[in-house]
This record gives sequence, structure tokens and C-alpha cells, in this order.
Amino acid sequence: MRTISEVADDLDVPQHVIRFWETRFHQIHPLKRAGGRRYYRPEDLQTLRAIRHLLYAEGYTIRGVQKLFKEQGLKPFLGGGAGGEPTAHVAALAVEDVVADAPARAPAPAGRRAPAPTPPHAEASSDPDTPAPRAVPAAPAADPRRRAAIERALAELDAAARLLGAA
Repeated sequence: MRTISEVADDLDVPQHVIRFWETRFHQIHPLKRAGGRRYYRPEDLQTLRAIRHLLYAEGYTIRGVQKLFKEQGLKPFLGGGAGGEPTAHVAALAVEDVVADAPARAPAPAGRRAPAPTPPHAEASSDPDTPAPRAVPAAPAADPRRRAAIERALAELDAAARLLGAA
């Protein structure tokens, strides 16, 4: 059994995120000892890894992951991928298999986050004297709300740049 700090380090997420996931996913059952200290069993750790993978790597929303677990159970998402990642079953899921109540303004399929818009400077230039854009390393997984706000701001900036370029 492992403490919340050990689990948080292993998953590379803050402890408060794990506590929040406990409120949203009834599949997580840590043992609570005197003083409220949480101890996670191996099956809790597998569940948390599956949740983290679906949220951060696959781009599902919390509601989308809840719907997946409700419709298909937890077992298909546990296990045996490399590095403790969920099985390949997760990658093979069709977006249509998970339908969540997405807000009307969201362009992404329900249950998934919208992809980040391509910034104008990322498009290849036909001018041979223009250097190719450098690859930017991926940022660590951010809070989903913060990420959505940043994506909206980038989309607005992109639209403004196009308007200024057309003027």
C-alpha cells in the first residue's frame, strides 16, 4: 500500500488532483487510517493510472471517462500497457462510443477536448530563406480548465491575427 504522496509522485499529478478524482470516480477506494491518512492499494493505483491516461493522454473529459467506466466497466482500461499505461483498448475506442453533455460552443466531439488550433507561425513557409519553425517540447499536463482557457485565448489571438493580416 502506498501513501497519497507516493501515488502523486508516481503519477506526476498533485495530491489535490488525486483527492478530487476520488470525489468523481467511485472506483477509487483508498483505505483511510487514523488522522485521515490515505493508503492506496495496487488496484487503486491501476485505476488512477487509467484515469490519468484517459484524461491527459487521450484527451477525455472527466464526464467522458465516467461514461466510459459506466458503459464498459473499469476492467478494459486497467492493466498491461508499457509503463503501467492502460491497454491498447483505450486507443481503439471511437469517439462516438463516449457521448457526454458537451457545451454547445465546444467544437470537439462530446467526451473529448478540442484540439489546440494550429498557430499561424507553425505552417510551413514557401520562402527558402525563412527558417523552419522549431519544435517546441510538449508542456506537462495542465489543469483541464486552464488548458481550455489557454486554447480559447489562442484561438482568439489566431482569429485576430487573420483579421489584421486581411486589413
